[in-house]
Amino acid sequence: MTTEKRDERLLSDSVLDVNPEEVPAGVDRRAFMMRSALVGAMAVLTGCSKESPEKAAAAAPPPPPAAPAEPPLSADLDVVKRAKGPVMTTIDEFYKVGPGPSSSHTIGPMRITYDFYQRATKLPADQLAQATALKVHLFGSLSATGKGHGTERAALAGIVGKEPATVNPLFLDDLAAKPDQVFKVKLGSKEIDASLKDIIYDAPKGNFPHANTMTCKLMAGDKVLLEQEYYSVGGGFIEWKGYTPPKKGEPKYPYSTMAELLQHAETAKISVADVVLANEVAVSGKSEAEVNAFVDKITTAMVNIVKSGLSMPESVLPGPIKLKTKAGDVYKRAMEDRFQGQRGIGVVSAYALAGSEENARGHLVVTAPTGGSAGVMPALVYAVGEGGRKIPQEKIRRGMMAAAAVGYLCKHNATLAGAEGGCQAEIGVASAMGAAFLAQAHDEPNQAIANAAESSLQHHLGMTCDPVAGFVQVPCIERCAFGAVKAWTGFLIAKNETPANRRVDFDTTVSAMALTAKEMNAKYKETSEGGLAVSLVLC
Repeated sequence: MTTEKRDERLLSDSVLDVNPEEVPAGVDRRAFMMRSALVGAMAVLTGCSKESPEKAAAAAPPPPPAAPAEPPLSADLDVVKRAKGPVMTTIDEFYKVGPGPSSSHTIGPMRITYDFYQRATKLPADQLAQATALKVHLFGSLSATGKGHGTERAALAGIVGKEPATVNPLFLDDLAAKPDQVFKVKLGSKEIDASLKDIIYDAPKGNFPHANTMTCKLMAGDKVLLEQEYYSVGGGFIEWKGYTPPKKGEPKYPYSTMAELLQHAETAKISVADVVLANEVAVSGKSEAEVNAFVDKITTAMVNIVKSGLSMPESVLPGPIKLKTKAGDVYKRAMEDRFQGQRGIGVVSAYALAGSEENARGHLVVTAPTGGSAGVMPALVYAVGEGGRKIPQEKIRRGMMAAAAVGYLCKHNATLAGAEGGCQAEIGVASAMGAAFLAQAHDEPNQAIANAAESSLQHHLGMTCDPVAGFVQVPCIERCAFGAVKAWTGFLIAKNETPANRRVDFDTTVSAMALTAKEMNAKYKETSEGGLAVSLVLC
């Protein structure tokens, strides 16, 4: 008998010698059996007596304590309720323009405080005459990583009457450079002072309705004149306690899964983009021309973001990481590459780095679906348009519709918030959107569009959100480049495979993302308490 055969038989015998019903309580069954098999095999090979299973188990270290359960999302949130019906999100709700670096920690909070400012202005004059201060309290992930995201500056900007889509990023930069500024806020005939001291980083942990919870208060000394609890639920979407969604029309092709969307497209013999456009018109009440004009505005913004990022000289981004920008250098060297394939990958990566570096600077970005992933879609839009293949705007527009459908479904059936689902919910969804965009823009069949999105999302499952020092820089900026390249990979695989042969469908992968989000340790959900955030030592 050969040595290999003998060892195999000895190991087999030792496995058979283990009684699976005798696993001690509190010990992992699989670990116990593997350990017992190894001990038995070594005992036979060395001639030493074998420990009893009970002794082996007693000597084993105790299993690690289970991670504390994260509070579930409140059932009262509209983002939770909507998952029970068809997709009702519209293009202008989904693609938002605003300052970086985060849709949930910058754009959302600014929208929230601007909403509160508007509410406060509508109070009766006698109440406004008593007002002495405006206070904003940040909880959960907003408190844990808000400093790195510039949440306090965004919140103050909204309080003083500035909106995300129109705020000059230089205003936010100036706040960072001169944090002691005091602003006059006019409420009726009354003016009150507001500064960064009025934005309070409150409890980072607690049983909140959402991981990104805020409260806004208008005070008259110690008396509260007006108070509202808000939630930044991801992708720049906001809700508040008692929120009622606006009335909308009924979708022409109601769907809550990709399977339902594809069935509508097959029955009507139209594309994914056609289904989305028809629903936009039905739900929003806008004309096709109005919807298309909005999409064109968004793609123009994306192109300008990439161009701006590429034009910036090398510099050091704000914050303690002291990260140097590199989009311009990567682009220049990629264009000099003598291998066409490498040149293409390098250029797309540079475009994504450019968009993501603009986000890290706090400049204007487009949520697609979030600020942290804001380099992915602009890179692909620019690559197939003005910065590369120069395909017609009509095809780019249709690609944006298909991308939106993917984002809608991920929001509807899982999450877009890193504070809920880790980075799989941001870069993963952006990459899936990008793959669908490319497939639709290149007139691929509907099943290939779904397959491209599935492939790209699948290979981001489990990705954590662990921003170093709470800044959307490491690993976020380079992740946008990888997300864009993986979107192109997903597109090419789906384009060249037999669509019907794909074993995993999009809806299954979204379900897996939602399950992974629920089971992911809270340390890896935009808290900067795990992963690279604790491994990387800043000098």
